[in-house]
Amino acid sequence: MRRYVLSGLVWTLVAWSVTLGVALAAPRPMTFDDQMKFRRLAVAVVSPDGKYLAYTQGVTDKAANRVQYDLWVMPVSGGEARQLTSGPRSVTDPCWSPDSQTIAFVSNRDGKAQIWTVRRDGGEPRKVTDFFTNVSGVLWTADGRHLIFVAEVYPECPDEDCNRRKYAAAEASKVKAKIADRLLYRHWDSFKEGRRTHIFVVPVEGGAAKDLTPGDYDAPPFSLGGRDYDVSPDGRELAFARNTDRDEAISTNNDIFIVPLDGGEPKRISISPGSDTHPRYSPDGKYLAWLSQERAMFESDKKQVILYERATGKLRRLSDKVDISFDELAWSPDSQTLFLTGDQRGQVPIFTLTLAGNDVRTLVEQGQNGNLSVAPDGKTLYFTQSTLTRPNEIFAVATTGGAPKQLTQVNEAFLQEIAFGKVEETWFTGADETRIHAFIVKPPQFTEGKKYPMILLIHGGPQGAWSNGWSFRWNAQLFAAPGYVVVMVNPRGSTGYGQRFTDEISGDWGGKVYVDLLKGVEHVIGLGYVDADRIGAAGGSYGGYMVNWMLGQNTDKRFKAFVSHAGVYNLTSMYGATEELWFTEWEFKGNPWDNPELYEKWSPHRFAKNFATPTLVIHGELDYRVPVGEGLQLFTALQRRGVPSRLLYFPDEGHWILKPQNSELWYKTVHEWFATYLKPETVQ
Repeated sequence: MRRYVLSGLVWTLVAWSVTLGVALAAPRPMTFDDQMKFRRLAVAVVSPDGKYLAYTQGVTDKAANRVQYDLWVMPVSGGEARQLTSGPRSVTDPCWSPDSQTIAFVSNRDGKAQIWTVRRDGGEPRKVTDFFTNVSGVLWTADGRHLIFVAEVYPECPDEDCNRRKYAAAEASKVKAKIADRLLYRHWDSFKEGRRTHIFVVPVEGGAAKDLTPGDYDAPPFSLGGRDYDVSPDGRELAFARNTDRDEAISTNNDIFIVPLDGGEPKRISISPGSDTHPRYSPDGKYLAWLSQERAMFESDKKQVILYERATGKLRRLSDKVDISFDELAWSPDSQTLFLTGDQRGQVPIFTLTLAGNDVRTLVEQGQNGNLSVAPDGKTLYFTQSTLTRPNEIFAVATTGGAPKQLTQVNEAFLQEIAFGKVEETWFTGADETRIHAFIVKPPQFTEGKKYPMILLIHGGPQGAWSNGWSFRWNAQLFAAPGYVVVMVNPRGSTGYGQRFTDEISGDWGGKVYVDLLKGVEHVIGLGYVDADRIGAAGGSYGGYMVNWMLGQNTDKRFKAFVSHAGVYNLTSMYGATEELWFTEWEFKGNPWDNPELYEKWSPHRFAKNFATPTLVIHGELDYRVPVGEGLQLFTALQRRGVPSRLLYFPDEGHWILKPQNSELWYKTVHEWFATYLKPETVQ
């Protein structure tokens, strides 16, 4: 074979032509398929010796209709990352061994989700547990001898054999009927089936697992994020959250308990009537810190930091004078400082708080930050961060402050191919002369002097917020890509603007918040680049409720099209079919028969006679938070009123649309709907 050698001049010309070709390939607006190509970094954990980071990285397999997460490890000093696992099954919950040589994780690689371990330098994973059902949330004890995990059990069963028999019988039965004799018999997207979550301990070498939280309670209780248990540094004690109230459907009273790891009677150590969660032991073993809410039945109350002195049992509030609700906490190695996250004015910063209390300092201000992991020498904090123009990457920052350093660039090359809309922040005057914050995302090919159609996105919760973070479900850039100005207002009820601001939506669902949103629309129109005759609105959950409310109030035809995803339509029927009754009873000051006034006042169904705006209705059959009947009632009313409307129904989805092919249909249908009535210049 002839061997060709190119001269330096030829190589220069080749390189120049490639560079020119890249330059000429102008970035393009993002499509759904583009979004599916982004890799998803979910968690990052520093090794006990401080030399490595373990993390999970997800890749979407649209054909298989799932996201495949694998385990990776990389040096903290930089260098090549090593992939330790590969499909066809996903990995979650990476956890280092105390000697930094092994990583435990959860995977369903042979069917059920079980605990596996793999050496840091690679090799074949070893299966640790062979439990009768799926496990989750693995945690390694500091002595390296045991692993902690969570699994669902039948609380009446005294051992694994009993549970195994009952699970096998349930799987084999042809009868799919459900029986319930108490509330909260189903939650979010699944039925309880008479089972409870319990915390177990198992030897690292494998063997029988011990139930540390027996009884007819969920320990830990259901959570949308964060680990609600921890092991003391000496490996002798477990702290965990549990709700022992009989009427769980109307109770948020999670309490913190402690129990010896070798078994015994749990001891309650928290005293708040609200929710106490996220217990974390200090590295020196002297303290236990957790997040606490004071008000019963209010899931969006301020979460403040409680410090428990283990030797004396003394409790102290560390953040009672700070108007921030925290979501995550991690200790410094010297046990003197806590690192925390929480919403603040459209960002999710990282804060520090010392044991002196109420001396919160901002360490990282911009972006949506989380998954905190502190280096053992206390000098560096590792975390994940996303923005409205970038999915999660892993960052590091000095614990004394300074600019964060990006450690991974798993999406960097692909990001260069995408033209993102410019993100701006704005403030305006809402109801009661209150200052309101919003994000504006302009179309990728925005041109000064032109006017564009606008989509108002309304967040759920209602105690939630739009933040400077990436989303695969309600992606502002994907909404803007066809040529829309996307407006994301954080109205009354939003988190991150003080607890009073958050509280002001309760009992007032269609009041000040509605005025805030309308004034936000008028404010953006006044900026001069929005076509006032081409405005639509979309929202999910509470955002869907607000769309439904607007349907009955849109008599001036300000909005030309709506998208209502999982929206509440009839507040009384919602109360009777939802599961977390503490939510509706707090928001509307009781139940519909004793206190019907607010249910009647703020229910969108009462204004169906005014419905005239074209509306796309989206709902999932497995949505038990806002049951599917709400969407069906809305669609029926629209059809009977003769309003142009369409129903997009997912029999295999719950409150969120998660499967990639379903998500693709969701975005396609939404884009087509808005294109029909708002007519952007391009359609994705």
